[in-house]
Order: sequence, then structure tokens, then C-alpha cells
Amino acid sequence: MRRFDAVIAGAGAAGMFCAVQLGWRGKSVAVIEHSGCQGRKLMITGKGRCNVTNNCTADTVMKNIPRNSKFMYSALSRFAPEDVMSFFECLGVELKTERGNRVFPVSDNAKDIVKALVKACEDSGVQFIDDEVKELIIKDGRAEGFKCEHGDYYADSVIVATGGKSYPRTGSTGDGYRLAKSVGHKVTAITPSLCPVVTYEREECASAMGLSLRNCTLTLREEDRDKPLFHELGEMLFTHFGLSGPLVLSASAHLGDMNKSRYYMDIDLKPALSHEQLDSRILRDFGDFPNRDFQNSLGKLLPSKIIPLIIKRCGIDPEKKVNQITREERERLVSTVKKLTFTVKCMRPVEEAIITRGGVDVSQIDPRSMESKLCKGLYFIGEVLDVDAYTGGFNLQIAFSTAYSCADKRGSRRTFRSRKVHYRKGGSEKA
Repeated sequence: MRRFDAVIAGAGAAGMFCAVQLGWRGKSVAVIEHSGCQGRKLMITGKGRCNVTNNCTADTVMKNIPRNSKFMYSALSRFAPEDVMSFFECLGVELKTERGNRVFPVSDNAKDIVKALVKACEDSGVQFIDDEVKELIIKDGRAEGFKCEHGDYYADSVIVATGGKSYPRTGSTGDGYRLAKSVGHKVTAITPSLCPVVTYEREECASAMGLSLRNCTLTLREEDRDKPLFHELGEMLFTHFGLSGPLVLSASAHLGDMNKSRYYMDIDLKPALSHEQLDSRILRDFGDFPNRDFQNSLGKLLPSKIIPLIIKRCGIDPEKKVNQITREERERLVSTVKKLTFTVKCMRPVEEAIITRGGVDVSQIDPRSMESKLCKGLYFIGEVLDVDAYTGGFNLQIAFSTAYSCADKRGSRRTFRSRKVHYRKGGSEKA
């Protein structure tokens, strides 16, 4: 039997961050990780660059959490995006802010974030243990540790930071949900979020597979609703099954039950041009080559991979000479370019999602400390909770803020910044 002040299941963003904070508070900490590698999911976030947070206010973070945002009020008020940035900069990681206030390491390498967290853990005396958590050790209604494959580990604070079910190859296998259920916690439905979508027009998407649109507008609509659920300018990608890329992933967070409603994604291929401006542009292109076949007339306007799809959708004979195209046909072409619609069939499996929607019901968790209301000494932090956000660094912010609240569970009302924390090599903290 080995005993610690705190034992944490999961060496991801939340788990390691919490371990560092506890270590800096003089606590003995063990982090149990079954994958044999710390921060595996962090390594692939932000396309390997690691979007650590969003350079915005706590209120803005709240607005980017579509479900259970109120649960995060206390955690974000105590550890906001500026605190995440200060934390990593104090560890020697230079950061930069990019479009959409997304924060990345200057190196554009997620490994630098992982290395900084691992080193901070080691410097503060945190022990990494290669083992697999099998079940909770409960005595008299209180969590006392983890029963693992190769031994038992006891602690005053038992912390579950096992992540969700997205990207299982990184170690996120959903074990935290099983542990939560074992002590009576409700786990809400586990579904994908920030995920590519499968469309009913699968063959059409496959015909343009690999095409990346860098400056288009995507609008997500729900049937029988006038107001769009999502509308944004950015990048997207055509795949063999449907649509992907940053815009589609962000839009997917707004999708509801597709068995109860139908959803559409409208792509504006030329958002910088109005309907009338696009018509004038097409007329100029047609005027340059009046005897050219229609199928050969769109090369200046559109990427070659999408031209066959546009021709099919607008219904103009591909071999028709452009000088014979009617005003009505040109109107159909303009409308197609400005609103290329795809019908969402479903999202890809949760294993392919960036983040998991659903998790441990937050109504059963103390938002100030992340402690279970059902079992004393048991805490849940990070993606295992039923809190998820849009893209832009907000999900990692949730991980860090919940981890900080857990480590700082003694209830200080002072924020990270107000403490004017001073970090020294070796991981000590001074107010």
C-alpha cells in the first residue's frame, strides 16, 4: 500500500496541471497513467501546435460553453485565460496570440507544452506511476484511493482526470465514466462534439475529396428555424464521407438530435462578393471567352475540384457555349456558388471527435472544488465532466480551470493573479 496526499488518475492536461498546483502547495502527489506516456492527447491538439487557451475574458469563455456554462463560473473567476498564459510563460514557454485570439506556443510545437507540464510535475515532486486504474477504494462513503492492476494507492484526495472517449488511442477510453457510475453518479449521454460530419450528399463530397476552402462562409441551419445556429468565415475540407475542417468542427458543436430534426450546411464560396457583384464577375469571365464550353469557363472563379459539382447543382449543360447561357441559368449559377447546401446525416464516431459531449452530471459536483456531492474525497476534473466548449482553446481552459479549483479546494477567494504568484525552479509558490 502506498499513501499520498492526492492521487490522480490520468496524465493529461487536467491531471498534470492539478498535480503541479498541488505539488506547489507542498502536497505529495501521484499521477497514474495507463498509456505509458504523459500528455498524449495534448500532443495532437491544435494540429500538433496546442491551442492552450483563448486570449479573452472569463465572460467570453462562458459564452463559448453551450451547455452547463454556469457550472464554470466559479472556476473561471479563480483561474482565467490570462492566468493560463501567465502559468506557461512562467514555466519558460513563450506564447503568441493568433486569429480568433487563439493562444499557441511560439514554437508551434505542442511538445513544448507537454514538456513544461511534465518538468513542472517532476520539479514539484509529483510521482508518475505506470498502472491501470480498475476501481475506486471506498470506505464508509468516502473515497480513499484507486485499486490498480499492480497495486493500491491511497490518498486524502482521489481525483479522476481520465478524459472523455474522443481519440481513444491517446488513452481516453471512458474509464472515468465507469468510476463515476460505481459510486452512484449520473453520466449524461456520451456523443461526439467538434467532429466531422457525414452528409447525405456523400458522393458529391467524395468527388471534391481533399479540396480545402480557405475563405468561405459556412452557415448551419435547422429545419423550420429562421435564425442560423452557426455562421462563420474560415476554412473547411471536403472528405470521402462528407465535410470536415475548422468551420465544420465548430458548427458541429451546435448540432442537436438528428433523429428529431434535420440540419443543413450552406457554403458561400465567394463571401466577399455580393450576389450582384458575383454576377458581374461571371459576365466578365464569360466575355473573355464567349465560345468556350461552360465546363471550361469557371477556372478563374473556382477551384477545379469543385467545378463538376457546381455544374451539376446549377443544372447547366456543361458543353453549352457561354455566349448561349441565359440570364436565368446564370442566376442559378450565382445562387449555387453563394449557397452550396449539404444535408447533415450524422457526425463521425466519438472516437474521431476532438472533444466529448456529455459526461459526469455537474449537478452532482461542487463547482467550487470539483468534489463529488455523493462521495467525500472524490473529485472530477477536465473532459470527464459534462462541460464542453467550441473550438479556440476553450476546452483546454475548462481543463485548467477545473484542475485549479480542485487543487485550491481549501476555498480561497483570491484569484491566481491577485496572489502575485512567484515561480521558482523546483516549483515553489509564494504569495
